[in-house]
Amino acid sequence: MGQLTGGDPSLLRRINSAVVLRALRAAQSPTLTDLTRATGLSRPTVEGVVEGLIGTGLVVEADAAEGARRQGRPARRFRFRAEAGHLLGIEIGSHRIAVLLSGLDGRVIGAGTKDVAETATADERLERVRAAVADLLRRAGVPRDSLRAVGVGSPGIVEADGTVRLGTALPGWTGLPLGDRLRRSFRCPVQVENDANAAALAEHWKGAAQDADDMVFVMAGLSPGAGSLIGGRLHRGFGGAAGEIGALHLLGREATPERLLSTTGEPLHPLDEQAVADVFAMAERGDERAVAAVQRFIQRLVHDVAALVLAMDPELVVVGGWAAGLDGVLDPLRRELERYCLRPPRVAQSLLGEAAVATGALRLALDQVEEELFAVEKTVTSRRRR
Repeated sequence: MGQLTGGDPSLLRRINSAVVLRALRAAQSPTLTDLTRATGLSRPTVEGVVEGLIGTGLVVEADAAEGARRQGRPARRFRFRAEAGHLLGIEIGSHRIAVLLSGLDGRVIGAGTKDVAETATADERLERVRAAVADLLRRAGVPRDSLRAVGVGSPGIVEADGTVRLGTALPGWTGLPLGDRLRRSFRCPVQVENDANAAALAEHWKGAAQDADDMVFVMAGLSPGAGSLIGGRLHRGFGGAAGEIGALHLLGREATPERLLSTTGEPLHPLDEQAVADVFAMAERGDERAVAAVQRFIQRLVHDVAALVLAMDPELVVVGGWAAGLDGVLDPLRRELERYCLRPPRVAQSLLGEAAVATGALRLALDQVEEELFAVEKTVTSRRRR
């Protein structure tokens, strides 16, 4: 790193601490010599920083390697204490609550789910969230006061403070101060994000988009949504409404997706996943009405995705949600994008499946902690506050 002259010595200490801590977390029980080499700092500086980090509880001296035979005293080794705190990633869905628990390194150490009725009120749904968290912490033997950050993925247009500006998928969700409500349950920062945006982060972190910094995640369904990364950074738009492709039909006042996928003339319920699966299953068996319905639905999905692709020119489109595992979605999407788009992107299925939203929520929590630990740098999900 470059040389700093003058300025605030406390800032320099913070920078040195962040640099050493990042190197420690990335290495496997490094020595002071290893850290000096990795950071470019002087050995006395590294030694002083490490001792300070030990005092905070974030670093501990590692045990000497068993069986090591060396003359003289072995070099001291250190490790980042991922167990010094814990993170939660929470998905709030129409039919279930999913929770992931990790240490400060983001490695999952526990998971849990709770079913919830699609007709549940906002208060009832939040109570299920609290129950799912309490159950997971109890099973993992993790005290609540060890939580350092919580990330949440929720349907709807989510503002920077965690308020759901518009959320038609869940009863009582529009206007809900979700962030404030959840912060009452935790003594740590709580970050709330749209579910498709959270899934996009997850696929970039651990899924199908690890090698693509310009990507779109499509949450396929009767009310499709999308999350996108540009240059590795989440793109929310000015008010958090970027990617709401489920509203594109309003431009032409055409039939809604729940009518397109109907085989009876009566629209499907947007949250009735079983009814949707039944239509696809009927199409696979050759039912003519179901085949026609699935074709109509896929054509609409292709048009919605193509509009986003034309505007953004992503390298990769990842398809997730309930439609991702059903036959007949990906290949037509690839073919039609080749027709409509000037430069067709790669198309892939989600690797994380139903865990995508909770995983992305955990990534939000990890970003929050990293922003605190490495405060001299910005994370990919830091959002502009107004």
